[in-house]
Amino acid sequence: MVSVAVNIVLTIAQMAIGLFAHSAALVADAIHSLSDLVSDGVVLVANRHSQKAPDAGHPYGHRRFETAAALIIGALLLSVGIGMLWSSFVKLQSPENIPKVHSIALAVAMLALVSKEILFRYLLGVAKSVRSSMLAANAWHARSDAASSLVVAIGILANLVGFPLADPLAALIVGLMIIRMGWKFFFVSFNDLMDQAVDEVTAERIRGHLLSTPGVHGIHAMKTRKLGDMIWVEVDLEMDGALTIAQGHAIATEARKRVMQYEPVLDVTTHFDPVASSAGQSGGGSPPP
Repeated sequence: MVSVAVNIVLTIAQMAIGLFAHSAALVADAIHSLSDLVSDGVVLVANRHSQKAPDAGHPYGHRRFETAAALIIGALLLSVGIGMLWSSFVKLQSPENIPKVHSIALAVAMLALVSKEILFRYLLGVAKSVRSSMLAANAWHARSDAASSLVVAIGILANLVGFPLADPLAALIVGLMIIRMGWKFFFVSFNDLMDQAVDEVTAERIRGHLLSTPGVHGIHAMKTRKLGDMIWVEVDLEMDGALTIAQGHAIATEARKRVMQYEPVLDVTTHFDPVASSAGQSGGGSPPP
């Protein structure tokens, strides 16, 4: 809601002053702020739906709603950036028609720069505290706006001192920055929706937690996938084949507990593979009684 309030004020100010001051760059920045408003709406809706409990139709829960929202934000950024590129390209074809920008546009661009940077730091702090990749995506969207506002301010300043092409060139650079950021979020979210595994560092930590469990002799066939900001793990645990079902269940429960205690794991699905008992083969000591 803080982001919504900031973007409403900036969109209105940048669009009104951009049109009045004849600044294509400031108008482009206003469109960028407007895209932030749309993405804020997506975040609010996605946050509401992703927290729903599992049901008959969605036994794994609704956490991928966040991933889908980040995908939409990425697509939104890509479309906005491409639109800016085209608009700037058209203006650069007729440099004689580019008017001199009014100085008030520079003040608004600086105000947007400061506001977006503060908003970025605030949103990213909240995203880290609640472990939300969707909110982090929105935070970096705000950072891209701060960077674009800096480019806009430089372009306006150059226009004011006698370089009329600087303003549409600034709008062009803003478009490229937005496209780069949009592709990043779109690509990462798309891979998550395709059940991409976690990075090797995280996978290695999960293996370590499992192998440190008393009674676990080894693991194999471990698979991971992302569900929103959480991880789902499937793994075969190698245990002494002479154990009772109750003993094997106790070891598997402890292994699951260890992983979920230290990693953002939603659940660990385990399978018991019996192996011959061997002294010193156990990963962390004797199995529980």
